[in-house]
Amino acid sequence: MTMQTRSLGTTGPQVSALGLGCMGMSALYGDADRTESIATVHAALEAGVTLLDTGDFYAMGHNEMLVGEALRTAPAALREQALVSVKFGALRSPDGDWAGYDGRPAAVKNFAAYSLQRLGVDHIDVYRIARLDPDVPIEETVGAISELIEKGYVRHVGLSEVGADTIRRAAATAPIADLQIEYSLISRSIEESVLPATRELGISITAYGVLSRGLISGHFTRDRQLAANDFRAYSPRFQGENLQHNLDLVEALRKIAEQKGVSVAQIAIAWVLSRGDDIVPLVGARTRERLSESLGALDVTLDNADLAAIERAVPADAAAGDRYPAPQMAHLGSK
Repeated sequence: MTMQTRSLGTTGPQVSALGLGCMGMSALYGDADRTESIATVHAALEAGVTLLDTGDFYAMGHNEMLVGEALRTAPAALREQALVSVKFGALRSPDGDWAGYDGRPAAVKNFAAYSLQRLGVDHIDVYRIARLDPDVPIEETVGAISELIEKGYVRHVGLSEVGADTIRRAAATAPIADLQIEYSLISRSIEESVLPATRELGISITAYGVLSRGLISGHFTRDRQLAANDFRAYSPRFQGENLQHNLDLVEALRKIAEQKGVSVAQIAIAWVLSRGDDIVPLVGARTRERLSESLGALDVTLDNADLAAIERAVPADAAAGDRYPAPQMAHLGSK
C-alpha cells in the first residue's frame, strides 16, 4: 500500500488520499467496540491516513470524545499529523430524534466551543455545518466560521451536502476548502452540477458513503439481520426488492473485481479515487480488518477498459431506492 496525498482545494491542507470517517464507531450502524474503534484510528494514522472526520451530533458527542481519546493515546508524531474535520449544526433530542439544523453565528461558536473540549484540541482543521439551515443565509454561517479562523480556533471552512448555488454564495463569502457529500458508484448526482461548480471554484470533495453504507462492500447479504439502532434497517436502499436489485449490481461488480484479483470494496473505492485528484474518499471502517481492506484500494489501478466494464455493470442511476428515508432527503441541499 502506497499512501498518496491530495490537497483539500486550493485553500486547504494536504491530506492523505483516503480519509477515515469515524461516525460508525459511535452511531447509526449498530453497536461498535470502543477498544477496536480506537485501535482502528491508531492503525489508520500508522498507515499514513491524516484526515479524520466526525460530527458533534454523532451519538450526541460520543464520537468526538472517542476521536479525542484516540488522538490523546496515539504516539505524538501520529497525533501531530492528524487533521480533524467536524460537522456541526444538527439538533438532537434526548431520545435521539432529529430536530432540524442551527446555523446562526452564535450557535456556530457555541458548537465549536463544545467540540474543542470533547476533542481535546486547540483547533479544528475543517469546520462545516452538516446541512444547510433554511432559516439562516449560508453567508452568515460561513462568516461565523471565518471569525473562528481569525481567532485560531478553526483552520479551514468546509461545506456539507449543499448544491451549486449555495457553494457559490459560500465561496463568495470566504475561501472554502472542500465540500463533503455522498459520492459512490450508486450515488452520482453530484456529477450534474455540484462537481462542475466545485472544480470551477477550486474546492475539493471529501466523499462519504463510498461503499454506500456497506451495501456495495461485497460483504452485505440479503439475509443479514439489522439491529434496531442500525440506520440501514430504515434506509430505502436496504429494503425488500430494492435490496435485491442493489445486491445484483454488487454481484456484477464482483465479477470485475475477481478478474482483477481485488475485493468488491477495493474496486468500489478505487473507482471513486479515479474520479479525480480533487476527490478524497472517506472510508467508514470500524475495524482494523475492514480498514486494511479499504487501504488496499490505493494499489488498485483502473484502466479505461476497467472503467468501461464498471460503467456497464453499475450505470449511473442504477440503484433502487433513495439514499435516505424521505424526511432526511428533504434536508439535503439542492441549491
